[in-house]
Amino acid sequence: MVTRSIAALDVPVALPARTARSTVISGYWVLTKPEVNFLIVITTFAGFYLGRSAGWRDFPVWLLVNTLWGTLLVASGTGTLNQYLERRFDAEMRRTARRPLAAGRLKPAAVLWFGVALSVFGCVYLAVVVNVLASLLAIATLLSYLLLYTPLKRKTPLCTLVGAFPGAVPPLIGWAAASGRLNFQAFTLYAILFLWQFPHFMAIAWMYREDYARAGYLVLPPGPYARARLIHLQTVLPLLALEPLSLLPAWMGGAKVYGIATFLLDVGFLYYAARFVICKSNAVARQLLAASITYLPAIFVVMVLARG
Repeated sequence: MVTRSIAALDVPVALPARTARSTVISGYWVLTKPEVNFLIVITTFAGFYLGRSAGWRDFPVWLLVNTLWGTLLVASGTGTLNQYLERRFDAEMRRTARRPLAAGRLKPAAVLWFGVALSVFGCVYLAVVVNVLASLLAIATLLSYLLLYTPLKRKTPLCTLVGAFPGAVPPLIGWAAASGRLNFQAFTLYAILFLWQFPHFMAIAWMYREDYARAGYLVLPPGPYARARLIHLQTVLPLLALEPLSLLPAWMGGAKVYGIATFLLDVGFLYYAARFVICKSNAVARQLLAASITYLPAIFVVMVLARG
């Protein structure tokens, strides 16, 4: 009797039009992954600024704005299409079950067209307003992320390695937009971001390992020995390579202050990575994740400030 009474009260309630509209708008905003776009803006800006030989003299503000806008459009479209492709699996994970598409607040067809529109417009915008090289880099990032990295997450733990290639492209887009070409310095920035992704994602993979396993993602191999070995390889080794590489811009003529600041950032990042490898707890993984999110914008900001 009580169950039937409760069931009788469980009827749909119509939301006011304004509330429903704001819910849809916020849902589309979440699809673009604004927290990821924040780091993309910083790394793209750093690539743009460092790619200019003139520094702040006669700085092309509108070219920078157009570069960031076009890159954000492509990144937002990529994030949206990624959630479209993984909507069934996102619904099985506690971490992602509340995403607007996985939770059923948005229709898949509408999300698909939204992602396609953002991606196409962003790539065309970069080609027309910035330059063709920046647009080609954005297209390569979009396709490799969606067609290679996304499906590989359910097939092999090597997906992290594959995903690091498109994930490191934003500073190249900025550099190409500013100078119209790529050189050794540009690929140094690319390599820094490439290596940074491994400890960053290992922390996430460990914290949500049960969620990933429940949804069928193979971001970590089965078995404690194989899992520990992968974590060791993809956490500590990239950071050992990152430390001398991140100091390379100082050897190219940067300020000594950059070298000191970068060394301290590297030591702090490596400290949290070593603790994670030794302890392998969620609390330490969360600390490593926070350290990685702090490290990346900090090192690119230091590069820009040291350049003057």
